[in-house]
Amino acid sequence: MPDQSFPESFLWGAATSSFQIEGDPEGRGHSIWDTFCRQPGKVLGRDTGDVACEHVARYRDDVQLLKRFGVGAYRFSVAWPRVMPFGEGEVNEAGLDFYDRLVDELLAQGIDPWVTLYHWDLPQSLQDRGGWPARRTVDAFVRFADVMSRRLGDRVGNWITHNEPWCVAILGYQTGLHAPGWKDPAAALAAAHHVLLSHGQAVPVIRANAPGARVGITLNLVPSVAASNSEADHLANQQFDGHFNRWFLDPLAGRGYPADQIEHYRHQGFVPAVGPLPFVQEGDLETIAAPTDFLGINYYSRGIIRSDALPEEANAPRSVPEPAKDSCTDIGWEVWPDGLHDLLTRLRDDYPQPIYITENGAAYSTGPDDDGVVRDRKRQAYLEGHLDACWRAIRDGVDLQGYFVWSLMDNFEWQEGYSQRFGVVWVDFETQERVIKESGHYYARVVKQNALDGSTS
Repeated sequence: MPDQSFPESFLWGAATSSFQIEGDPEGRGHSIWDTFCRQPGKVLGRDTGDVACEHVARYRDDVQLLKRFGVGAYRFSVAWPRVMPFGEGEVNEAGLDFYDRLVDELLAQGIDPWVTLYHWDLPQSLQDRGGWPARRTVDAFVRFADVMSRRLGDRVGNWITHNEPWCVAILGYQTGLHAPGWKDPAAALAAAHHVLLSHGQAVPVIRANAPGARVGITLNLVPSVAASNSEADHLANQQFDGHFNRWFLDPLAGRGYPADQIEHYRHQGFVPAVGPLPFVQEGDLETIAAPTDFLGINYYSRGIIRSDALPEEANAPRSVPEPAKDSCTDIGWEVWPDGLHDLLTRLRDDYPQPIYITENGAAYSTGPDDDGVVRDRKRQAYLEGHLDACWRAIRDGVDLQGYFVWSLMDNFEWQEGYSQRFGVVWVDFETQERVIKESGHYYARVVKQNALDGSTS
């Protein structure tokens, strides 16, 4: 077996997000997720983020957990409503003070803070004024980026503007599965554009306030395959790739929105049948393509795409079977490490730039045994497979510079409430006790060795 060591400069980290762990709702303004959680039927168990992991009160202990893992970096997000309760105007100094303390504590422990500015908790006041489909939200975000980079730019050298614009736009404004729960495809496309535009406008602002800092954006990308060799399935797969991946990758790379996908949206009636896209103004695409220092990738599974344009009997027999239940995580996502390798090599060829895996992990509910040990072997196997995919990608010439496990700890999992556990640390949500899982000990060994560890004990 070859030596599966990573480059000496490879960065190991762990990731979380504000609404999912912070708690302390009295210390911030109201967000769209506060509103969404209180709408019947939107979140499993009517769970909320009011308490979550009490990270605001327990951040020093959580930083000590990070230190035990030996990671070099911690990726966290800023709660926009904690800093600017109404999204615009007044700044909450107490909110800024919290992030000051967190950054200082991380640095004191030798851990590099990686700040994500937006991980979905839009101030409700901005949503009341139109949310991301409204262009004024772009200006509000850039002001927020200015406030944060002025405050932390002397200590934070790595910034991510947005986490997963696809989820913000499509899940939030088209399918309604995420806050604010809209079901308006035209609004979703406008939202996606404005998220990307706010990214492009924020990049030079962050750089001006944090000289020498590196700036990027994180996309959730899904490599996909056609379920059969039929023309219908291949066309469906091309459309899926355009919708999920290229709609975001292409404009960031300076190529504008993909023409085939524009035509698809015209055919669907999401945008006018002729003429320019209604939400794109002169100069927008140049702004979106602002040069960045890296691309963050969140990867969980692949897509197996089958056309719904034809009756089942009129399409070709499947050549790619549906995932077996025992090959899926508790949330129902197929475990497919090769998809990560395929995605990374595609990016190497089509969108070359430095890459960080900013999220990768699995939902398994395994809890402590009678002796208090969390023997989550499925999650460990998931990490083993995906870290092997990362190693193979580097071997194959991918400029992959770091990996952040999702997530540091079990937390509030959006519409799934507290039913899905992604952490390498177990959290008892009643007592707030933290227990490092066996998968976490495995990850710590990999970090310490800077190499894959084949142990499954």
